[in-house]
Amino acid sequence: MTTFLSGIQPSGRPHLGNYFGAIRQHVDSQEEEGEHYFFIADYHALTSVQDADSLRANVREMAATYFALGLDPERVVFFRQSDVPQVAEITWLLSCVTGMGLLERAHSFKDKTAKGIKPSVGLFTYPILMASDILAYDSTIVPVGKDQVQHVEMAQDMAGHFNAAFGSQVFVRPEYRLPESEALAKVPGLDGEKMSKSYGNDLWVFESGKRLKKAVGRILTDSREPSEPKDPAGVLLLDFLALFLEDTELEDWRNRIREGGQDAPGYGHLKVRLIEAWEETFAPARQRFEEYLADPAALDSTLALGAERARERACIVRDRAYRACGLR
Repeated sequence: MTTFLSGIQPSGRPHLGNYFGAIRQHVDSQEEEGEHYFFIADYHALTSVQDADSLRANVREMAATYFALGLDPERVVFFRQSDVPQVAEITWLLSCVTGMGLLERAHSFKDKTAKGIKPSVGLFTYPILMASDILAYDSTIVPVGKDQVQHVEMAQDMAGHFNAAFGSQVFVRPEYRLPESEALAKVPGLDGEKMSKSYGNDLWVFESGKRLKKAVGRILTDSREPSEPKDPAGVLLLDFLALFLEDTELEDWRNRIREGGQDAPGYGHLKVRLIEAWEETFAPARQRFEEYLADPAALDSTLALGAERARERACIVRDRAYRACGLR
């Protein structure tokens, strides 16, 4: 049976990259036959969020975001990561067969430390916990953004190392799945780099009104006149519009910018169209988000029910791993 698994950190308000790179894939996958496990990665969030009240609030906001955008807890297993302690147990087992060299090659660790983030042990061993998240449910398909492919490949390596070390096929090999559109595989931030809360270049998915206008106004542009012909590949605003517009309209904008001249659109026109498309896409879900967030007890209850189902599967896998290495 196909088993889908993915998670998302509650390290702040979900941004545009979270939606197009992960959340939308998760919601769409509900239509496919198989089991679906999606979780809020609060263990992972501790590498950057170390305020209890903020973390609890972030978890609820993430849950409300998923439900508002269409995830159905009746059709998927949706839960809080820390409610499944078996994942932490599997993490230790994997850490005993994982080489330092594998972790040292992790792009995420190198990128974050290069940006000045403190290199904690938790940040360094992050890929082992992520591998445990994937392997604990016998996952076969892991929908991810392009930047997370290496983590799935590392989970494949760790599963293979464990199985070989103990001579038993304990862990199932997972495979990653990228968004179908290249434009969705890596959503840019305000500065053109990968969108990330850690780097402060993100845009909240439910931003609206004056705050949305101000946020879009911060997207990097240059001082060239609208009439000057430009390579569309060098216009960051077009990368954002590519997330929302149909191909025909998007190509029209690109052609007009490429040709330049008196009728060529300026960056202001692109920003206005982006705000319109943003509102058209997210306004209905924004209202549902506020309704879900107004009932935190219901959110907590839904997550707890999902965790019960997740623990059932994780216990089976954990016990299988314990028996293989002599702990049962």
